[in-house]
Amino acid sequence: METVRFEDLELCPGILRAVRKMGFEEASPIQAKAIPAVKSGRDIIGQAQTGTGKTAAFGIPLLEKIDPKNKKLQAIVLCPTRELAIQVAEEIRNLAEYMHGIKILPIYGGQEIVKQIRSLKSGVQLIIGTPGRVMDHMRRKTLKMDEIHTVVLDEADEMLNMGFREDIETILAGVPEERQIVLFSATMPRPILEITKKFQNNAELIKVTKKELTVPNIEQFYYEVKPKNREEVLSRLLDIYHPKLSVVFCNTKKQVDTLVNGLLGRGYFAAGLHGDMKQAQRDRVMQGFRSGKTDILVATDVAARGIDVDEIEAVFNYDLPQDDEYYVHRIGRTGRAGRVGRSFSFVSGKEVYKLKEIQRYCNTKIRAQKVPSLDDVANTKIDKVLDEVSYMIENDDLTSFLETIQAEVNESDFTSMDIAAALLKLCTGSREENTDTDLFEDTGAEEPGMVRLFINIGKKDRAKPGDILGAIAGESGMPGKIVGTIDMYDKYTFVEVPRENAREILEAMNHAKIKGKAVAVEPANQKNK
Repeated sequence: METVRFEDLELCPGILRAVRKMGFEEASPIQAKAIPAVKSGRDIIGQAQTGTGKTAAFGIPLLEKIDPKNKKLQAIVLCPTRELAIQVAEEIRNLAEYMHGIKILPIYGGQEIVKQIRSLKSGVQLIIGTPGRVMDHMRRKTLKMDEIHTVVLDEADEMLNMGFREDIETILAGVPEERQIVLFSATMPRPILEITKKFQNNAELIKVTKKELTVPNIEQFYYEVKPKNREEVLSRLLDIYHPKLSVVFCNTKKQVDTLVNGLLGRGYFAAGLHGDMKQAQRDRVMQGFRSGKTDILVATDVAARGIDVDEIEAVFNYDLPQDDEYYVHRIGRTGRAGRVGRSFSFVSGKEVYKLKEIQRYCNTKIRAQKVPSLDDVANTKIDKVLDEVSYMIENDDLTSFLETIQAEVNESDFTSMDIAAALLKLCTGSREENTDTDLFEDTGAEEPGMVRLFINIGKKDRAKPGDILGAIAGESGMPGKIVGTIDMYDKYTFVEVPRENAREILEAMNHAKIKGKAVAVEPANQKNK
């Protein structure tokens, strides 16, 4: 689609000035298509994701249609969540900055209704609200619907998913027959089509093509990893890429809570967001995320609607979404405002086929990646520290520190290289790993570079070498060929594995079962030789 400038859309001077101030020159594909269509007065069905600029696509023509001299309610925008209602209201206010006399009010649950009633009585032309709270005002007769000429349904599919269908139908039935209905939705399930058929007249369908739905500056990767190992792999990716802000998507509320607890236990600044949380909690979480106090947001799809933060550098699909279009919606959280973003998806078993369907739908390439090892994480930390060191050498005055190091060298048997190496180890947090290294110091492995592990299952448990090999490969995700000698005895087994993989295999085999028996795995030592 060819580039369309906002000047080409024949906007009123006030909106054009506001758009320029907001830093936009070219209209996005959905804006270029939707603004002229909505201005024509026809009913519209728009299919577009968050992040494509759809708020301006309906907000600009909506503002042009409002009469500032008429202080009565003229338009309603319905949104699924409080967060999205606030965000939409803020963006439309920015668009209306140079249009004097237009009053915009967000109304939603959780805010004192008396305060909203007072604002409504003072005269409001445009309301952005959640269906439940709009219904409350309709029941109280604090909303006068007789002069409404436009209703916008934003994120219509999510409003239906959240159980608002009856409320939406009641609201649409309560506005004048001569009105324009503009509906935007990321997906088009049957209930959406039923609403359009019932309440819209000869609606025009505006759809951003699949190619336009993908975001070109997002690097997309996937990892084959079992569900029980995903938390560990997520931690390694966070350590290697170190995103400023990241969003992790889960399919269930329970998984959100479980993962947040796991990440907090590992020392990350993480917080969860899902529909069971009270509004005050959700507000605190979002405030912490926007301010950077929390750098990892773990969320369900519904709760994440309305999150629009430019600095998100990575999106993780901890669970693959059920709907192909949701994949596009999720990864669109990153790579905003010209930045390069990354998305990482975790798959296991038959989910690989689901991933192929997503690639076909999005017309995109999601590249397979090897799960990073602990050594990869350690090397990344070292590289990062050395980069910071190089910057400090070039830009900072290190005279006093040089004198301190020189004095230490003169007074001890250490060289400056010894001190530098120790400081590097300290900075990368490698000191803790000494205990693991000590565990593998004397395991009795016959082959160089290998570590001998003890497993409390043997021939009397009807176990065979193939069972041991299969369990290690299956649980750790590593190829069976890396496993060395397997020595089986009546009640236990010794197996040799590469030293660099030993810790991962120990973690993966924790709570594993062989022949139906839960096994314990530990480094071999004098005690169990």
